[in-house]
Amino acid sequence: MAIEQTLVIIKPDGVKRGLIGQVITRYEQKGFHIIAGKLMMAERETIEEHYIEHKGKPFYEDLVNYFLEGVIFVMVVEGENAIELVRRIHGNKDPKEALPGTIRGDFSNSTTRNIVHASDCKDSVKREIEIWFPQLEYIYKK
Repeated sequence: MAIEQTLVIIKPDGVKRGLIGQVITRYEQKGFHIIAGKLMMAERETIEEHYIEHKGKPFYEDLVNYFLEGVIFVMVVEGENAIELVRRIHGNKDPKEALPGTIRGDFSNSTTRNIVHASDCKDSVKREIEIWFPQLEYIYKK
């Protein structure tokens, strides 16, 4: 059994549409726990640090500006195989490929404005949690 943590962000479109509860419900129904969470306006520097691997790509500025449009909900989700399973719950980034029953399949109609973000691997989880929840650094010393 691999208990993992992953960082999830409900993006501005998800918050504006009132989907926070429905998104969290899907994690909880799968048996995951929300161990940290905050509703906030992100600062440009934080978003730039979060998406540093995309800096210089054609979509980078649009992505950063999109996150600055409104309030986001950032959380740490914990449970067995959380990294992979949360990404499966989210579905494909392309709304034409996202299956019904996934968050993006049910709620998204845009590749960019696609409701949610989740870390893609253990290295990303560690880096992203340190950005958004620096006080939770101790979780890696289990």
